[in-house]
Amino acid sequence: MMQQNEITPHLFRTEYSKIVAVLCKTFHLKHIEIAEDIASDTFLKASENWAIYGIPENPAAWLYSVAMNKTKDYFKHIAVFETKIKGAVKANEFETLQDFEFSRQNIRDSQLAMIFSVCDQSNPTEAQICLALQILCGFSVEEIANAFLTKPETIKKRLQRARTKLRSNNFQIKSLSEAEIKLRLETVLKTLYLLFNEGYFSKTNNQVIRKELCSEAIRLALVLTEDPLTNTPPTNALLALMCFQSSRLAARINEKGEAILFEEQDKSLWDQTLIQRGNYYLVNATSGNGISKYHLEAGIAYWHTVPAGPNKWQYILQLYNQLILIEYSPVTALNRAFAFSRVYGRRQAIAETENLKMTASNYYHGLLGYLYADTDVAKAIYHYRQAMQLTKSKTEKITLAKEIERLKDGADSINKNGDNI
Repeated sequence: MMQQNEITPHLFRTEYSKIVAVLCKTFHLKHIEIAEDIASDTFLKASENWAIYGIPENPAAWLYSVAMNKTKDYFKHIAVFETKIKGAVKANEFETLQDFEFSRQNIRDSQLAMIFSVCDQSNPTEAQICLALQILCGFSVEEIANAFLTKPETIKKRLQRARTKLRSNNFQIKSLSEAEIKLRLETVLKTLYLLFNEGYFSKTNNQVIRKELCSEAIRLALVLTEDPLTNTPPTNALLALMCFQSSRLAARINEKGEAILFEEQDKSLWDQTLIQRGNYYLVNATSGNGISKYHLEAGIAYWHTVPAGPNKWQYILQLYNQLILIEYSPVTALNRAFAFSRVYGRRQAIAETENLKMTASNYYHGLLGYLYADTDVAKAIYHYRQAMQLTKSKTEKITLAKEIERLKDGADSINKNGDNI
């Protein structure tokens, strides 16, 4: 059983953003910051109360109940209610709130309503996604910066401008028209994609994987497939991608929490049920004529789950060639270079990779370390050391250090054998 010092941070990660969404939708709050303050006060009260009286039987329900009562008190006693908000709230809405239940359905509906509301075209697309990641997914500025491969200062300014724009436009969660939902869906899918990626390729707190983020992204994507307006081919393709990737979660880290490279993973640990679900959603994604980046990435993930065959990596490389034309990114370029090495060999892939000139990327140097390992141990070690200096992840540093030691041991063994001849 979790202790208080474990359960409070856990609940903050899983419930804080949900509480904010529910409060905004239920109480028609026009200022997200009010809901965030109330949610923060709720967790502060929990840490104080639970330390004295112990953890309640249903801590999540306790949090929602306290948050609801704090919001009602806010409307009743704070002067802001009289001067700015009272006129926007109908009298009969308070009567409805008395019996409001924080059910899973209400939480789910509130989160999706919040995501679509935050994805307001008055803000640039990247600003919309930044807001959604912070408000709905609980991302820190650093986590958002990692997702966008940019500086935290840039994200801070982007968030400040976006929040100011929402306030000036009298932000409110409301029912959207069919046209508005379709217009905003692409941004919502990108938000869920980045949410899943932070869970699958985490750079936070030395965690290689954050399964709770992967699960949350899949849960919200599943909800989108249940509504005819959002059950589109790209939505199904994104869900297929998440299922294929999640099927390998248990095999990606060892008992010490260290990363395991794809080729060294124990395939018996792969979740076949998730692979089958991925196949199901990938088939659903073929109902339309267009091909999105999610279709291509899902196709790549599918081929990774297929046993080795003569053409496997050729198919993967072809998909990367299409993906890089649709949406170029440094990560895609490096992944394509790796696939290129599997088709044409490591020697030929070195030139492809070095032409990218991503000298500030730890992944670039890590890939070159891998590519040089068979032909030039000194260069391989050099690039692995460069990768170690550039990465912020303690886990990645450990993995890279092991590769360096493996190469050194191999070189020493060859030298000793040569001396004995």
